Amino acid sequence: MAMCDAKYCFTLVDVGNYGKDNDAQIFNNSAMGRAFLNNEMHIPLPNSINGHSLPYVIVADEIFGLKPWLMKPFPGKGLTETHAIFNYRLSRARRTIENAFGIVTARWRIFLQPIKANPTLVDMIVKACLCLHNYLRLTDNAQYVPSGFVDSEDSSGEIIPGDWRSLVNTGALLSTSTGRAFNRSSASAKATRELFVKYVNSQEGSLSWQQAYVNSFGQS
Repeated sequence: MAMCDAKYCFTLVDVGNYGKDNDAQIFNNSAMGRAFLNNEMHIPLPNSINGHSLPYVIVADEIFGLKPWLMKPFPGKGLTETHAIFNYRLSRARRTIENAFGIVTARWRIFLQPIKANPTLVDMIVKACLCLHNYLRLTDNAQYVPSGFVDSEDSSGEIIPGDWRSLVNTGALLSTSTGRAFNRSSASAKATRELFVKYVNSQEGSLSWQQAYVNSFGQS
C-alpha cells in the first residue's frame, strides 16, 4: 500500500501484507495509518483555493472509511448531479496513484511476477525500487516516463490510456481492492466532503466538460 503526489512520486509506503487482504484494514493497522488516525501526521492547515477554504486530504476509493482527512466517493446509484460530479473528480484524482503503480510495474519488471525471496528481502527490494523510481522521476523524467507513458485526457475528458498499460497485464503492485467500508462516518467528515462537492461544482473549481461527461455515463 502506498501514497503518491501529483508527480507520481511515492510519499508513504507500507510493504508486507497479502494482496487479498482488505485495504482499509491494512491501512488502519499500518504505521502510516495509525499516525493519521492518531493525528500525528501534522497535516497542513486548510488552504484557500480560488476563494474556497479546502483542507489537505488523502484521495481514496470506497473501501476506506470517510474521514475529515480522507475523501472517498459517495456510494450507490441515483446520485444527485453534484455528487456524481464529485465522484468523477475524485476518480480522476485517484488515477494518479494507479499510474504511479503502473510506471513502477512497467519499468521494474521484477514486479510482473512473484518475487522469489524471503519476506525481509522482498521488503527491501520493493522499497529500493520505489526510492529509485522517485529519483528517476525527479532527475531523468524524459527518459523514464516519456510523453504518452501515463494516462492523459482529451478536451472532452475522455481517457487516453498510457503506454504503460500495454506493458503491464497483471502487476503485483497494481491495486485490486474490492468491497466497501461500512463504518459510520462522522459529521465533520461528511461536512468536509461537502466542501469539495461545492468547490468542484462551482464556477471556480469546475471543469468545462465535467457535467456532460458525467451525464453521458449516467449518474452512478
